[in-house]
Amino acid sequence: MKTICLYFEIHQIIHLKRYRFFDIGTDHYYYDDFENERSIADIAERSYMPALNTLEEMIKASDRYFKVAFSLSGVGVEQLEMHAPQVLEKLQQLNETGCIEFLAEPYSHGLSSLTNEESFSRDVKKQCEKMKEYFGQMPKVLRNSSLIYSDDIGLQAARMGFKGMLTEGAKHVLGWKSPHYIYNCALAPHLKLLLRDVNLSDDISLRFNNSDWPGYPLFADNYIDRIAALPDEEQVINIFMELSALGIAQPLSSNILEFIKALPVCAKAKDITFSTPSELCMKMKSVGTLDVPDTLSWTDEERDVSSWLGNPMQREAFNKLYSVADRVRIANDPRINVDWDYLQASNNFRFMTTKASNVGIDRGIYNSPFDAFTNYMNILGDFINRVNSLYPEEIDNDELNSLLTTIKNQDNEIEMKEKEIIRLQTKIEKMQAAENKLKAKVNKVKISAKEKVQIKKTGKIADESKVSEKI
Repeated sequence: MKTICLYFEIHQIIHLKRYRFFDIGTDHYYYDDFENERSIADIAERSYMPALNTLEEMIKASDRYFKVAFSLSGVGVEQLEMHAPQVLEKLQQLNETGCIEFLAEPYSHGLSSLTNEESFSRDVKKQCEKMKEYFGQMPKVLRNSSLIYSDDIGLQAARMGFKGMLTEGAKHVLGWKSPHYIYNCALAPHLKLLLRDVNLSDDISLRFNNSDWPGYPLFADNYIDRIAALPDEEQVINIFMELSALGIAQPLSSNILEFIKALPVCAKAKDITFSTPSELCMKMKSVGTLDVPDTLSWTDEERDVSSWLGNPMQREAFNKLYSVADRVRIANDPRINVDWDYLQASNNFRFMTTKASNVGIDRGIYNSPFDAFTNYMNILGDFINRVNSLYPEEIDNDELNSLLTTIKNQDNEIEMKEKEIIRLQTKIEKMQAAENKLKAKVNKVKISAKEKVQIKKTGKIADESKVSEKI
């Protein structure tokens, strides 16, 4: 039986403000708050809320037949917390239906998986904790930024304990193979791979409202018929896209939500079910290994990482940022950590691309790739100065790590001694309470004994009085 795995990503670009060379050292705040609030409020109104309301209706109308998966970047969640909390509330309501799965992804929506395994692991773990906090789910399946994947990244995911990972069903990787099967990582056979069906996904997210497209207009029954017509043995159809495709890339006036709403009804008529990624990883067996020695993604025709690292400017910015990754991790300063998350976001490098793309790039405040590079490098220069100012720059990472480990051990020892002091104080208080209780009991016994003696004396005197009266 065929099954559809429908997945949406939610990430919000963090807009940097115009930051000039002379701001370095004097201004440590890098963000355009007005644009961040405006953009996320706009997307929430035009896309997120209408789409989520529709998905909720679909779950209820289908009697839980319909299922869907989401992933949220941590920086995206932070923006939603500040400017559109109703989106998070709606996701929590959807979560209560039991038909939703939340996936792991890097908190920063960054590219750390390409250069620093420790940073990547911490980034993903931080996002998982956020998902647990909001939705009570600890993600079992990983979705890397922009579906970036390679054999080495798959091995990292397996080491982190994930059962599966989402990636792109790119032609140059698959060759004659079909994306409609479950595969496994070449370096970690227990890690299952779910491959995006490029055509079926992009028909919705990129081409739905394009009147020049030969498949226009696209109807739900025709779409499901194409899936049903696939060979019987091709049972897994992965349709992955950004949630903003519903309302932003494809405007609501195109009837995109009506199309989405009709999918469960049409699918059920063809005995096609819906599954979440973890369900597929549990019930479906891998048909074989997928070798991905070179990194791939879901972006542009090349399906690689050239959109972020394709020119010298991008690579220089990327290398300079991650040159301080270990110092940021070792320092663990709260304010530095926040800026580190935002500066890692992949869109910062995407704005610097000089590639032609079939998907339009909104560079925001930037007039050109060089303008984006200059602004980012000014900010990065100030950020690195702040990182280095926390500890003398002459101290190398190993020495700094050793020093901070010593400090941490001392802190742990102090903490243990404080706990021991508290334990002893509690013990003393209990002993004093027991002693006071015992004293009270002894005093009570003494008083009782005195009363008995007094009663006896009183009785004896009374008896003597009676005898005297008789005499």
